[in-house]
Amino acid sequence: MTHPNDRSLPRSVRMAMPLARDVVEQIAIQYGVCIRPVSLKRIDVQTGQVEIIDVPCGATLESKCPPCAKRNRHLRMAQCREGWHLEAEPVNIPDEADDYQRYLVELRADAQAWRDRADAAGQDTTDLDAAIEDLDEEINRAGMRGNVLGRISGKRSRSTRRRQDAPDLPKRQMTKTTLGRTFTGSDGKTYRPSMFITLTLPSYERVLEGVPIDPDGYDYVRAARDALHFSKLIDRFVQNLRRVAGYDVQYFATVEPQKRLAPHLHMAIRGTLPRAEIRQIVAATYHQVWWPPTDTVRFDGDHLPVWHEGTGYLDPTTGEVLPTWEQALDQLDADENAQPLHVLRFGDQLDIQGVLAGTPDADQCIRYLAKYLTKSIGDAFDPGNPAQRQHAERLIEALRFEPCSPTCPNWLRYGIQPKNAKPGMVPGRCRGKAHKPEHLGYAGRRVLVSRKWSNKTLTEHKHDRRTWVLEALGLPDETVDPHRYIWRPVKPTDPDVAPIGIRLLRSVHERQRWRAHMDRLHAQAHGQDLSATEGRAA
Repeated sequence: MTHPNDRSLPRSVRMAMPLARDVVEQIAIQYGVCIRPVSLKRIDVQTGQVEIIDVPCGATLESKCPPCAKRNRHLRMAQCREGWHLEAEPVNIPDEADDYQRYLVELRADAQAWRDRADAAGQDTTDLDAAIEDLDEEINRAGMRGNVLGRISGKRSRSTRRRQDAPDLPKRQMTKTTLGRTFTGSDGKTYRPSMFITLTLPSYERVLEGVPIDPDGYDYVRAARDALHFSKLIDRFVQNLRRVAGYDVQYFATVEPQKRLAPHLHMAIRGTLPRAEIRQIVAATYHQVWWPPTDTVRFDGDHLPVWHEGTGYLDPTTGEVLPTWEQALDQLDADENAQPLHVLRFGDQLDIQGVLAGTPDADQCIRYLAKYLTKSIGDAFDPGNPAQRQHAERLIEALRFEPCSPTCPNWLRYGIQPKNAKPGMVPGRCRGKAHKPEHLGYAGRRVLVSRKWSNKTLTEHKHDRRTWVLEALGLPDETVDPHRYIWRPVKPTDPDVAPIGIRLLRSVHERQRWRAHMDRLHAQAHGQDLSATEGRAA
């Protein structure tokens, strides 16, 4: 065996030898060990003991951490499988308030009355406001969700009259259920089928292998705006779906990129509707973006608005204060002839499948739903393909000056102050998620799960998997008092934090021990030779 420090060896031979540090990382990935663990300091308030604990980074993308991405993918698959074909209504009834919670709300009512009387008398309410704020926090600490006032912020709305070019939808009376219809077969067996549908955006020009045949004729502006607001179109589809279905439709959906770089939707739906109605709902679904117009560029290049403290952004030539976001919306509302900035619709491509629980088709759909979750939207194209790379660059350039939200700095380009404007904003340099190349305009969540899908949070699903592993290993699942430990972040330069290589080696050793134990349990369950199993684990 040659030694890498042997200088008599040619450089090419020494450079061909694998790096020991890379091998450690490869082994860690093989055993499912997080390769980017986060170190936290855990302080036991009862004993005073201080420990450095490594927790997984929890990355969802393979490019960040393959083991964590794989775990998250399997967790989502379990969540999808558990909630898709429920036969019993999920129980979601809030507990009755206890005496202390009722006392706090009664005290909050008194505090509100005191505050209102003081305000009506023209007295200073600063102390009362602070006391009410503390009382609201105590109400939440006592185990009550939300705020006693409910929604207190006003919501700007426009006419809800449907567009003339959108077909009307039938509407059924809502029933308080999340379960779909059942059907009885000729054999007397009852079936409760569900659906798996795929929705896409419209065509912007003919494409071949994900690349426009005529790039100059490809509508990149429309493609960029559709990607920016795609999540809103999904919300409208769910609303229409529930109105037509007549029950509280539950869904598990994922957003993935097509080869042409446009986002599209895969959705598992509990229950069924006739395919003709699904097509009618898709055709009638649209979303209007009521934002100020962006057809006129007022500031560009070096001619940009200037910030004035206490006033906001000014026209550099005239000194005129630019209209704020709210003022721009007020002007839009006052214009009876105003048109929406953009209207989104789904494309003609639509796939609808009926799925039965426990069938190979159901398992295949679940795998397909989670297929691309470990990859970013930007991974849809091959950087080594010049045509695909140029297509992605054109789309990114079209996104560059498109406003992605009310707070986007790109509004300055069109003479409007962004919402919550602050100094340093420059058009074309928005740090929003939608403007990052790896997201290609889509800033929404990749996984969309309705609240009553499995009646569990993702944290509860994680706990279920943890409980199963501990039971398989024969370890106790001890409930830890959440107030016993205090967690603090640790800097990488902290002398108590071991080098990453040592931490990975420790974790690999622990996983080897767990795997050996699992192999022994598996061998016992199948009556195999334990000695052979132990030798293989060693």
